[in-house]
Amino acid sequence: MTVNIGWKNCVLILCVLFHWCNTAQASDAEKPSIIFIFADDWGYGDLGCHGSSFCQTPHLDRMAGEGIDFQNFTVNSPVCSPSRVAVMTGQFPARHCVHQHFQSVKAHIKRGMADWLDPQAPMLPRMLQKAGYKTGHFGKWHLGSVGDSPTEDAYGYDRFATFNGSGKNEIKKDGLASVDHAIKFIREFQDQSFFVNLWLHEAHLAHFPQQRYLKQFKHLDEQKRVYASVIAEADEGVGRVLSLLREIGIDDNTLVVFSTDNGPEFTRDETHKYHGKDKSSGLGGYFSVGETGGLKGRKRSLFAGGIRVPFIVRWPEVVPAGRTDATSVITAVDLLPTFLDVAGATLSEGYEPDGQSAFSAFKGEPLTRAKPIFWEWRGGDKQDYTWPSVGIRDGNWKLLVNKERNLTELYNLESDWSEKQNVFAQHPKVAQRLSEKLDAWKKSLPDAPSQNSLSKTRKKFSTPRTD
Repeated sequence: MTVNIGWKNCVLILCVLFHWCNTAQASDAEKPSIIFIFADDWGYGDLGCHGSSFCQTPHLDRMAGEGIDFQNFTVNSPVCSPSRVAVMTGQFPARHCVHQHFQSVKAHIKRGMADWLDPQAPMLPRMLQKAGYKTGHFGKWHLGSVGDSPTEDAYGYDRFATFNGSGKNEIKKDGLASVDHAIKFIREFQDQSFFVNLWLHEAHLAHFPQQRYLKQFKHLDEQKRVYASVIAEADEGVGRVLSLLREIGIDDNTLVVFSTDNGPEFTRDETHKYHGKDKSSGLGGYFSVGETGGLKGRKRSLFAGGIRVPFIVRWPEVVPAGRTDATSVITAVDLLPTFLDVAGATLSEGYEPDGQSAFSAFKGEPLTRAKPIFWEWRGGDKQDYTWPSVGIRDGNWKLLVNKERNLTELYNLESDWSEKQNVFAQHPKVAQRLSEKLDAWKKSLPDAPSQNSLSKTRKKFSTPRTD
């Protein structure tokens, strides 16, 4: 049977379809874009707005003035790779057997860890892809280090250009090549909703200070002059991104978050002025003079100075401007559920994040933390602040433990933000309660990495796992 609907009805149907398509496209375009800028090895006190004694960060200071400066944010590891795993998966890195930075297969076996982040694990960029976002990763990777590790697109990226990565689409560490690629990506997808991971090199070793910044800071001593120069370079990169958003008119529909993967590197003696055998390798740990803002510990430490880092959030008309939030307890595993909340997306079926959405805090509303925060660290060295191997924060209490060395310390973070006063002896019941939660968490962790995270060359080595 043939139905004649008439030309007027055809026009009406076409108009409805046209309107529906436009509405769907507009709906996608209305989803806010998200830019997460992750610096490397910055101290809490390295920002001008945090009281740095010698660094200048005018763009980040302005970003804080236009948004919220969260002062109670922590990452989930005191070193690079596991800290980044927490961001990517929304789960504590020990849940994926990433206990230290990725390096050699032998080192991974010794530490009972994976050779790379399992690409089949829950993944922030893949979830945002599913929600209709274009995704890009530019700058540092360091989520795997051996020759047959997966390429970055296996994790849910439409575009990527990295260093310390798979070697595909590799870029230089020094300079702001990562920012250049991010800006190109943003321009390409400015009319769509996008997610960008911009992971900067600065201020990780080796240092490659630019002459124009060395000239700007010539009044400082040699160590501070170099460090201030690399911090200023990263700050310039942040400024370029913010300027671009204003230029192309998407500033009001873009959430920008800045943080860093752990606290500042410790300062070495003058014999470590250069990173390698000669000056061409860049400048070394002698120039690592980042400031913790008075917090105890530095990189490789579960004390505050190793894991409490800058965290600035900016989104005009959504994030209140000019606020400082010292009460909201936010941590890196919260970023995945928060970004999905911002995007109006849902968590993957069967996936349980270790974090919780902090979107309410971004909007200036009270945040009640419902989940404890756990840390694990397998890499204590000669520094006296690196001994804690596990830790927990629950409410205002933080417990740090090393059972092998029979060391336990307890801090009340409400009254002791910088973690200078161990109150373990005064509150044994609190310590016992937190210790039991730590033990239960440790028992919940996997015994070995997933097969999807192991190199083909791993079978050549038979070194047994040691915890």
